[in-house]
Amino acid sequence: MSGFTDIRRGGWVARLPERYLPYVLLARLDRPIGAWLLFLPGFWAICLTARGFWQGAWLTLLFAIGAVVMRGAGCVVNDLWDRELDARVERTRGRPLAAGMVTPWQAGLYLAALGGIGLAILLCLNNTARLLGAASLVLVALYPLAKRVTWWPQVMLGFTFGWGALLGYAAARGALTWPVVPLYLAAILWIIGYDTIYAHQDREDDTLIGVKSTARLFGARTREALCLCYGGAFLMLLIAMSGFSLHPWGYWLMSLPGALLLWQILRLDIDDPARCLALFKLNREVGLAVALAILAGWI
Repeated sequence: MSGFTDIRRGGWVARLPERYLPYVLLARLDRPIGAWLLFLPGFWAICLTARGFWQGAWLTLLFAIGAVVMRGAGCVVNDLWDRELDARVERTRGRPLAAGMVTPWQAGLYLAALGGIGLAILLCLNNTARLLGAASLVLVALYPLAKRVTWWPQVMLGFTFGWGALLGYAAARGALTWPVVPLYLAAILWIIGYDTIYAHQDREDDTLIGVKSTARLFGARTREALCLCYGGAFLMLLIAMSGFSLHPWGYWLMSLPGALLLWQILRLDIDDPARCLALFKLNREVGLAVALAILAGWI
């Protein structure tokens, strides 16, 4: 695993003026997969509950922008907490704070700017969604601490990234009803699964520096753990969908995300960081396939 990193400085990033590069890397704008994964649970909720095309389209736009901005803000918070640990991990030592490309003060100002954009988006939503959005900031602030105190930081990430399911449901419907419970549980279990795969990239370094994760906890039994997480997520999604009058086509099309989840389980190699990253990224297609199934159910 020596020398592996997921930081990419090529492509459109390489054409940016040098002074902007640290901030693009700090917010992970060069790697949009995190914004996709933050966006998708909220998108599921919007697809399930939006009252008409135009409300759904408007909320999808807001949530897409919000996911990019708040994922960036979360990365800044994470890197401020972890800058010393990141400098000791091969995959993360090139991050701007760990590498000294930006100072904590500069990162704090950047965080405030991102937070301001996020607040403007939140004010476009109803009061229930605003309260839920404000409450999510507690999770965003606490998540980086989880890996220091528990073997289950991926659960904390599940609560945080999965919060979009609650927020999207409230934004579209104006209130929370029972299907939001299995929907949120589905998001949490899905996130625990894919982030366990992601954490295997750092397993050796994490062992050396004492950082905890479900990748270290599950170890060679990760495949069995994924069966439970992904199987539970799939079941919870079906239960959430059952709370609406969806056409059977929606349930049939759930076979597509189910197959993609099964593919990850079968192809997993916890000692191959490149494969772990590729399987982790495949979850964007999983999430989009779930949304497609839900939308098909309304046809």
